[in-house]
Amino acid sequence: MTIPQLLASSKTIAVVGLSSDPLRPSFGVSEYMQSAGYRIIPVNPAETEVLGEKAYARVTDIPEAVDIVNVFRRPNQVMAVVEDAIAKGAKAVWMQLGIVNEEAAAKARAAGLSVVMDKCILIEHRKLSKG
Repeated sequence: MTIPQLLASSKTIAVVGLSSDPLRPSFGVSEYMQSAGYRIIPVNPAETEVLGEKAYARVTDIPEAVDIVNVFRRPNQVMAVVEDAIAKGAKAVWMQLGIVNEEAAAKARAAGLSVVMDKCILIEHRKLSKG
């Protein structure tokens, strides 16, 4: 699935590592995606609520369906997130700019998930909005 197809067909984004600190990239990116009409679900055991949404400790704790699992974690922490995304039945795993984990990407693809790696979801969405 291409990035435009993925963004057009998705409604709910679980954001792993979403912080309530407005100075963190995860906050700004998620705030933008929320304003663009996506449902943002924070995944961070250190938070209770971010951007008006209840936060969950893990992707698998989210009670509803998730389309994209957007990852703001170090590359060495991505495999556990991918395993949760697979268990949750997500359509895609999106690793933000600077995050590359080929082993985790291969595992996600083998399970049928789309994978975007080392790209910012906000930048990609803006490209489509202007295109």
